Amino acid sequence: MKLSIAFLLLSGVLYAQDAVTPYDKLPDWNGAWQMIGPTVFDTATQTGKGGAIDKGVREHPPYTPKFEALYQKNLDRRDKNQFPDVFTNCGVPAGYPRMFNLPDPYEFVVRPEESWILAENGPNVMRIYTDGRKHLPDQWETYTGDSVGHWEGDTLVFTTIGLKGSRDGDSILDRTGLILSDKSHATTRMRKINDNTMQIVITIEDSKALTKPWTVTKQFRKMAAGTRLYDYGCAENNRNPVDEKSGKTLLLGPDGKPLNIE
Repeated sequence: MKLSIAFLLLSGVLYAQDAVTPYDKLPDWNGAWQMIGPTVFDTATQTGKGGAIDKGVREHPPYTPKFEALYQKNLDRRDKNQFPDVFTNCGVPAGYPRMFNLPDPYEFVVRPEESWILAENGPNVMRIYTDGRKHLPDQWETYTGDSVGHWEGDTLVFTTIGLKGSRDGDSILDRTGLILSDKSHATTRMRKINDNTMQIVITIEDSKALTKPWTVTKQFRKMAAGTRLYDYGCAENNRNPVDEKSGKTLLLGPDGKPLNIE
């Protein structure tokens, strides 16, 4: 009996060692990085000119009729300046895959057993386990979900499940009102395509919201050496109160008074 237990423990140790990529085989992702382009989640399918808050701008994921209608409602509210971004309430995570659609700097911490994505905007933290573990069979849904992966040479490949999506009305992909359901999951591939550019390819599947897999590519540029990330204390200076009468999002001027109140 003791011999069997010892064998099982030794097997577990050997498995863990075999599953983890050693430090000297990991890529160098040091430094601060920033997303290239506007905070439109899928610029490849974008129509209309401008950013996510500009009228006429939208993306074209392979939505089901139901989710296309929901997206259109969000777009209509956006055009009237009545679409709330709960992320600006502070304390609500960006979630996944919006985690890769933020305007402020990022850091990527790479370790053999896991990698961390640290976004200054938020702040938001995402963990990707690469120690050989599997997804939980009874994974509950959260903003960022559960991510496990492995290394294929210099490419980090991971799957993300357990995403709550728009189920509770507090998770979007960008300010056009792009959403996914609580059945979404994703496969992501991250790698440096040159010394100064990180490429992230996300393939999303969603049996409720999408008619087929949806692939989105994001790129990040390396920032100047020595760039630091700091606290993002939006609660100290919330710039977007809502007008109780009209429901519009207000913009405050230097004197603290709304610029666009009727």
